[in-house]
Amino acid sequence: MAATPECSNRPRDLPINEFTDHDELGVELDRIERVSEGAVDVEQVGRSTRGREIWSARVGTGDKVVLLTSEIHGNEKTGTDAILDLLEWVGTKDTRKARQWREELTIVAIPKMNPDGAELSRRGNDLTWQEVTARHPQLRQSAPAWNYYSTGSYEELPGFDTNRDYNPDLSYVPQPEDFPGSSAEAGWYITPEASTVRDVYRGLEAEFGEVNTYVDLHHQGACYVMPEDPEEFVTMSISGKFIDEPDPEYADDYDVDYAKQLNVAVYNQLQAAANRRPLFGNITLYPQDVDLPGTGLGSFALNGSGSVLFEVRGQTQTLGQKYRAVLTRTVYIGLDGMLSAVASGRVDDLDPADYDAIPPRGPNIGTNSAEDFMLLGPDNILED
Repeated sequence: MAATPECSNRPRDLPINEFTDHDELGVELDRIERVSEGAVDVEQVGRSTRGREIWSARVGTGDKVVLLTSEIHGNEKTGTDAILDLLEWVGTKDTRKARQWREELTIVAIPKMNPDGAELSRRGNDLTWQEVTARHPQLRQSAPAWNYYSTGSYEELPGFDTNRDYNPDLSYVPQPEDFPGSSAEAGWYITPEASTVRDVYRGLEAEFGEVNTYVDLHHQGACYVMPEDPEEFVTMSISGKFIDEPDPEYADDYDVDYAKQLNVAVYNQLQAAANRRPLFGNITLYPQDVDLPGTGLGSFALNGSGSVLFEVRGQTQTLGQKYRAVLTRTVYIGLDGMLSAVASGRVDDLDPADYDAIPPRGPNIGTNSAEDFMLLGPDNILED
């Protein structure tokens, strides 16, 4: 019997130059817009705290709206490259499948939500509590939000986990009594990143009536293994459940079965790809015992979108560029399967019960210690 492979989640100073940085993203989006002859429409939809552009790219004219976001955590980078590959393909190809996507779907992608955090290659953005209260004076006497990082590696440049700054009330205005809050509560739209995505989402709702599907692309720890084979690392975990029990005001719009069908489409496509490369088959369910109304996935699910989480293996501090190509391809194949199922209508024929048969994520076999995590700060959080 082979020995269990060694693995460490301990962050290291690893190269990331092969990933797409902010300036390269702007150049690449301009190029894709040009070679697609305008089929891909690029727009600046916001700015980060430090003035960097937040871009969206839109392709297709269909009435099924799919919103894709990536790199809300700045050290989770493969989704950005996968989105660029997908945008170029759907915007330039004249195949039957590409034409069907353009006719049936409107795909809107925000490929680098957190450009400040991305340039720092860290989870959080670059925003102080003082800057928040300057924008929202009503919060000056409030305790800082629970997801505010200002110690350890964030002491010199504080910031927020912007993936906890969403609220299912898309018109919500920050209220002092709602701070500091908690992971089980909704967020506040105090960061420019979450506010920008909320505004794009609201604009699409106003234009189309609903956003059919929302996908958020993330990374998780490097050392999770398959539940039945501890010698095989998990390539990606997926999920469609982020709310334990919807509040009555959102219950009519919440459709977890549709989210499960979307995830089944992702899973099936990757299992088929595993015939060519077995790593593509190492797909598990992300833990289901979560209640996260403060995430984009939770908030938009409560507004009626089928929501899908991708969590690929390893962050830049644990794997760096290692496996970059295969992990980017994993994201692309999963998106391909899901978007094809939505465009063709086949997603409606998938059985939500198949979602529950996807294997659960196995244990974390990392050799990291609790002390490592305490010393190196919140970039070591392994979950979404």
